[in-house]
Amino acid sequence: MVYVLLDGVGDLPHPDLKGKTPLDSAVTPNLDTLAKNGAMGEVISVGKGIAPESDIAVFNMLGYKFQHANYVGRGVIEAIGVGTDFKDGDLALRGNFATLNDDGVIIDRRAGRRIEREDAHAIAKEIERNSKFSILNTSVVVAPTIGHRVTVRIRCKGKSLSSEITNTDPAYARVSGMGIAKAVTDFMKIEKCLPLNDSESSSLTAKLVNEFTEQSLKIMKVSDVNKKRKENGKKLLNSILLRDAGSRYPVVTPINELYSMNFSCIVDMPVELGISEVLKMKTFNAGGLTDYEEKARVASQAMHTQNAIYVHLKGPDEFGHDGDAVGKMKNIEEIDRRFFGTLLDNIETSKVSVVISADHSTPCINKGHSDDPVPLLVSGDSIKKDDTKRVTESDAKKGNIGLIEGSQVVNTALKLIKLQM
Repeated sequence: MVYVLLDGVGDLPHPDLKGKTPLDSAVTPNLDTLAKNGAMGEVISVGKGIAPESDIAVFNMLGYKFQHANYVGRGVIEAIGVGTDFKDGDLALRGNFATLNDDGVIIDRRAGRRIEREDAHAIAKEIERNSKFSILNTSVVVAPTIGHRVTVRIRCKGKSLSSEITNTDPAYARVSGMGIAKAVTDFMKIEKCLPLNDSESSSLTAKLVNEFTEQSLKIMKVSDVNKKRKENGKKLLNSILLRDAGSRYPVVTPINELYSMNFSCIVDMPVELGISEVLKMKTFNAGGLTDYEEKARVASQAMHTQNAIYVHLKGPDEFGHDGDAVGKMKNIEEIDRRFFGTLLDNIETSKVSVVISADHSTPCINKGHSDDPVPLLVSGDSIKKDDTKRVTESDAKKGNIGLIEGSQVVNTALKLIKLQM
């Protein structure tokens, strides 16, 4: 089984596409071929009314249905994914380099998105070197990852920090341990970190996060990196928006034990790399983010030694966040041609089934994640066909699989495959 998650591919009708979704508008002959050779349905990745972040969504789509309070937080998963030294009692947070105007209003949550690695790493080192905390033996690690993304780890020697704090990123709320996307507005400012309970640990942790924010703002304001960026007309890296606090290492059943299979993956982003590490999933190297042909070739070759491979393709989500419906449609067409075209050239659909879905919907009109169901396709010569013809939101509603939860996807697909074998 090749299990492909198209990040944020689900969408809503958009005026730039004459009232169609990007999936509906895209010309996708290879996805159409797969759809005609399988059955479809819809998936609510995490739960009704929940616009999930990618981390908890992917865990669910792989079969891990966390109770909210039992989840460790995206900060921990990304810290693990980038190899940061993390242990129980440390605090890990996901961050965005962002751009503020002179009034402290966030004018770009991603500081232009395409950020040179040397700029991100240089300013991160400045923050690490110059940050001073009111509590002795407190240290910070600032680890830039890809583009605007960064992870922050705070350690307070001799004290255990708490995840029970609010985000400083105004676009996301922390609800019972889970990150939830909020509506994005044009006049957002960095929020103060607050403790979520009356414990000494939560109060201390919120205090340290606020100290980090205050100091990092001052450090970035006078940074030589930003002086050069301003001279070159680039967006400034003058703030870090923090969210998804975590303070303990996750303990879960490894994925190969869960399914009694050889389950591997092809992933690129820190959050998915962290998930693969936590689930003890073998990771195949398959080029960069958009090396779609290479990812398809590696996935097909992996079928000689693996029962299943999970492939995460990032492209559509970024266009959703940018509100670019036409760009998202074109990216879907590119993935269809380069990834699915190459995959179909390199597998035998009589022996390998292809499962396609998304971790969540990212509607272009929202510029953020939503709780809308996403399409699910289980395709292969042995699968009992329904009347669906294309991988679209509208076809998914007509499919025989019906509406299921993300945590049910893998087992549902395996049952459909095994039923026909």
